[in-house]
Amino acid sequence: MRKTLSMLLLAAALPVAAIAGDMGHPGDMSHGYHHKERNGMAGMMMGPAHGLQLTDEQRKTMRQVYQEAAKEKREINQRYLDKLSEADKEAMRNELRASREKAEKTFRDQLTPEQQKAFDERKAEQEKRRAEWEEFRKWKAEKEGRQQ
Repeated sequence: MRKTLSMLLLAAALPVAAIAGDMGHPGDMSHGYHHKERNGMAGMMMGPAHGLQLTDEQRKTMRQVYQEAAKEKREINQRYLDKLSEADKEAMRNELRASREKAEKTFRDQLTPEQQKAFDERKAEQEKRRAEWEEFRKWKAEKEGRQQ
């Protein structure tokens, strides 16, 4: 029962984390996720705090609170992921991948042909950057392995 509950919690939380991860760092206001308005934090400040005329100090404090909460959420998710078997982890990755691909297809189908072309170009660029990053990580791991 406890294992099933953990799996359900992860299954519910990880797609949100994956989507949020694609939108940039919580403190980086240059991404589309963080819409600039008069208060400067409209994208991050949902619910009761949305639309308040916050001072710069209040915005800074709120940004720190949200960043700490995001960090804590990642740590909690990782603790539960570490408890899963490799088969469960792989099944979860496959399910998340399928969900993401379905959402992307649905989103892409709503675009005009010109928008689809731009979307496909951006996706290809993103995949290229991801592959380069993976190559760098492998190189770094090899380099650190030799030094030890």
